[in-house]
Parts: sequence; C-alpha cells; structure tokens
Amino acid sequence: MRSRSKILDATLELIRSGGFEVVNIAAVAHAAGVTRQTVYSNFGTREDLVSQALIVLVLRALADIRAKLAPVHDIPGYMIELFVALRAAVRDDPVLARLLGAETNNPLFDPMMITRAKPVARELLMPVLELDPGLESDLDDIIQIVVRLGLSVVVFDDEDIRSDDDLRRFVARWVVPALSARGVLRD
Repeated sequence: MRSRSKILDATLELIRSGGFEVVNIAAVAHAAGVTRQTVYSNFGTREDLVSQALIVLVLRALADIRAKLAPVHDIPGYMIELFVALRAAVRDDPVLARLLGAETNNPLFDPMMITRAKPVARELLMPVLELDPGLESDLDDIIQIVVRLGLSVVVFDDEDIRSDDDLRRFVARWVVPALSARGVLRD
C-alpha cells in the first residue's frame, strides 16, 4: 500500500512540474523510487495510473471544498459558494490547473468528460438535498447546470469575473434565478 501511495504522489508531482506529457511508467517509477514492474502491477497502464492519481487529487480537493461549504445553510448561498470554492481549488493546485488547461494528453478534453464530471457534481450537490429533500427529482437538472457552468467558470477564467465577489455576484444574478424560475429553488 505504501508503494501505491508513493507512486500516486510521484505521478501528481510529475504532472505538477512538467504536465501530462512527462508522465510515463519509467518516469513515475524513477520518481517514486520503485521498479517499473511495481508501477505496472499496481496500475496496469499509464492511463489507469493517471486516472487513479487524479481521483486521489479530486478526493482531497472535494474534502477541502466540503469544509468550505459546511457553514452555508441556504441553497442560494451554497450554490454561490460552491462556484467560488471550485475555482479556488483549481487556482490553488497546479495539477488541477493543468488538468483544466488545454494541453496534449489532457484527459479532461475528451468526449466522455461531461459523463465523468457528473458523479463529482452529484457528490458536491448532495448537501442541497439535505437542505431541501424535495429537490431530489430536479437534481439531474441542477447537476447539468453546475457541471456546464462550473467548468466554464473554472476553465475560462477571465478579468470580468476575477474576484470571488465578482463570481458571487454572477452566480447570484444568473444561476440562482435560473434555478428559481424553473421551480427548482423554493423560498
């Protein structure tokens, strides 16, 4: 188990320092201080290795995001702070920033990306159901909005919505009313 953890950490460090293109089994084995066979026996392929490393990273980031969202007890506030926390997580972590940048061998930009993002969004949005269990039938629609708009906010960060307060105003102005108009959010 210790080798597995060292391998995953080495993979993330390689991505952090050189991008996805520098990650290969030999480089990871060298960085982790293990043999290539150890990497292969734990992960099988480079793609499995990178995917598992990204899952570890995302789970860590989710824990941080959940901690930031814990004090929020209303749905509009939760939605606003969710976007702010997501963007902060990407800005603060070079691997997440690389993951969301268009570069060669980036697993984010493939046809199944939205499909892979939905379970992550579902996990982040489960507290909304605790705030209002009646939203369960609308959760898939809420996930669609959060995934699509959330990715655009993070990937296409720009000067118009640069500060956290700018982002809060944007989400409050557009996302919360959109959900309210559909009857998803109730007073």
